[in-house]
Amino acid sequence: MPKGYVLYDGACGFCSWWIPFWKKTINKTGYDIAPLQAGWVRDKLKISDEMLNKDIVLLFNDGRKLIGADAYIFGMKKVWWSSPIGYLLGLPGLRQLTWLFYKIFNRNRFFVSKVCGLKSHLALPSTRS
Repeated sequence: MPKGYVLYDGACGFCSWWIPFWKKTINKTGYDIAPLQAGWVRDKLKISDEMLNKDIVLLFNDGRKLIGADAYIFGMKKVWWSSPIGYLLGLPGLRQLTWLFYKIFNRNRFFVSKVCGLKSHLALPSTRS
């Protein structure tokens, strides 16, 4: 049983490429991945369709959540080779800057997906794999 799940937007081409690209690394830290649009995720989070693809979510087994840049910072701290950067980006001031860059990229991720030719994978299973 994983410690939790990195939940990404399966409607976003970049997200559908980026998070599965890191799946093995994520799994080594004790977590798994799933698209936000999976049926079990929608049931667990009880979020509206409009909020479904807003941010990346790190869902812990106890129900706690980290979203957006905080999920990335947490994840970076769990991988030995990226942990120094994760701790640095989590410092006051740098954390706010990380959030700023995250928000800018997040707002433009569909454009990035289009420019890079990254397709989403919306044909998603509704159960955990």
